Amino acid sequence: MADAYSRAMGTGRGVRAVYPGSFDPFTPGHLNVVDRARRLFDEVVVLVAVNSLKNPGTDEEERAAAVRAILPAGWTSVSVAAWSGLTSAYCRRQGVGVIVRGLRNTTDLQSEYRLAAMNESLGVPTVFLPAQPELATMSSTAVRTLRK
Repeated sequence: MADAYSRAMGTGRGVRAVYPGSFDPFTPGHLNVVDRARRLFDEVVVLVAVNSLKNPGTDEEERAAAVRAILPAGWTSVSVAAWSGLTSAYCRRQGVGVIVRGLRNTTDLQSEYRLAAMNESLGVPTVFLPAQPELATMSSTAVRTLRK
């Protein structure tokens, strides 16, 4: 475990983080996680991913464009990428040292912990950021339901 953290922190270079998700749609809670992550890490990539368990209304490139449109112009250390593989593979390929995940509740923690353990075994540690209380009840699913 110490090896993964040592690689994530690197020596003589900034720490790059990735914040993966399907982001269908990107919510104020997601934006809050990105804002806090950009204050912790030198660079943050919002990774718009394909999740075979979800059926998004648009493809990952369209969702990535929507996220780009929401991010404030002054957040120059934040970028957006679309990806259809494993997050850990993206991290290795792009030199990203840590995965950031937001948590709204204990149900999120249980499922995210399993993913974090898998990614840790693949050499990429995960940092959890708890949701701000006023944003904890909001989910992409709820936002999609309210739009209908």
